Amino acid sequence: MTIKSIYENKGSLVVDVVVAGVGMTPFGVFPEKTASDLARQAVGDALVDSGCVVDEIEFVAYANAAEGSMGGQHSIRGEVALRDTGLLGRAIVNVENACASGSTAFRVACLEVASGAREVALAVGVEKMSYPDKGAMLATLNAGTAIGDVPSLIERLGAREDRSIFMDIYADAARKRMARNGLTPEDFAKVVEKSRWAGSLNPRAQFRQPVTVDEVLSARKVVDPLTLPMCSPMGDGAAAVVVMSAEAARRRGIGPVFVRAVEITTGLGDQAGPVAADRAARAAYEKSGVDPGDVHVAEVHDATATAELGLYEDLGFCAPGDAAALIRAGHTSVNGRIAVNSGGGLLSRGHPIAATGCAQIVELVDQLRGRAGRRQREGATVALAENGGGWLGDDAAVAVVSILST
Repeated sequence: MTIKSIYENKGSLVVDVVVAGVGMTPFGVFPEKTASDLARQAVGDALVDSGCVVDEIEFVAYANAAEGSMGGQHSIRGEVALRDTGLLGRAIVNVENACASGSTAFRVACLEVASGAREVALAVGVEKMSYPDKGAMLATLNAGTAIGDVPSLIERLGAREDRSIFMDIYADAARKRMARNGLTPEDFAKVVEKSRWAGSLNPRAQFRQPVTVDEVLSARKVVDPLTLPMCSPMGDGAAAVVVMSAEAARRRGIGPVFVRAVEITTGLGDQAGPVAADRAARAAYEKSGVDPGDVHVAEVHDATATAELGLYEDLGFCAPGDAAALIRAGHTSVNGRIAVNSGGGLLSRGHPIAATGCAQIVELVDQLRGRAGRRQREGATVALAENGGGWLGDDAAVAVVSILST
């Protein structure tokens, strides 16, 4: 199926839902701001960008992963966070799916519109991680895997109990990729160098200072082979996305960004088979009629620099074993064949857990509308987001892949 034929296929999700507007706070550490403060800013910006007023929003999918364990708000998180936005009185659904919470909320909002149940919907991802209780933060992060598995993971990986188990999981995967595919620490450092350069061009990024490969390699070691800049930071932030039917966008004169696919799958745990990101991507490509070679700009879940390289292969951007060639040749830089993490990714934009999935959509929409400034990938018309969440067995617990186009 060609992109042209998708445009003509008026009856499916991939043509009837469009992104009308996006909004996002800066990402960083803002101890003075509450989740409500962050949500209000992101929602307000998305409404302005879409040209909608709050009364036009019929449905809200609110994503948050940590407010229960970090702030004690275990239930009705969206209703509480949004009560000063004017959104009370319509349907609000709370979404939690670990680091993939934001992209899952985006899918829920898209499906509400695709089903015909709503004409205009909103996805919001909000996370507040800058709490003084470091023990609560550690518990929150480790809850991204099966709690009962943590002791055995610590023992198997030789991990420390005073840091998130996820850095040990990612480091273990990195060492395996190095042995299997010839990746080097310099390759991981090149990912960070690329990321920080993109982040330096993004006024909403948490880290905006470029770094060199040598600076990345000489930084403090977290767990071999990961140095501190190779690991995504914790922080606070929110992002929001207004979606609506194509007909509603036409009536409003909005130049739409079409939602071609939003596919979600869980990992297979300890079972053999393709990883979750691979399977979600294959489903999204099939649904959208887009091939990996059609993608101009992508946002991927680079919780570590090593994860980004693995996703080049999982998403079909290169053949298995060829990720190093992409990063070494600069093919995934802002002006490369496929600009990967042009907004800085998790490594530089930051990773407020549930906000990340929606923030990826914000960056892609800015790219497709040609308003990304100095980090603009020229000629971008097709974009992909991959957002992973949690860990179960030998794979991400969940993966969401979205494809957008003009």
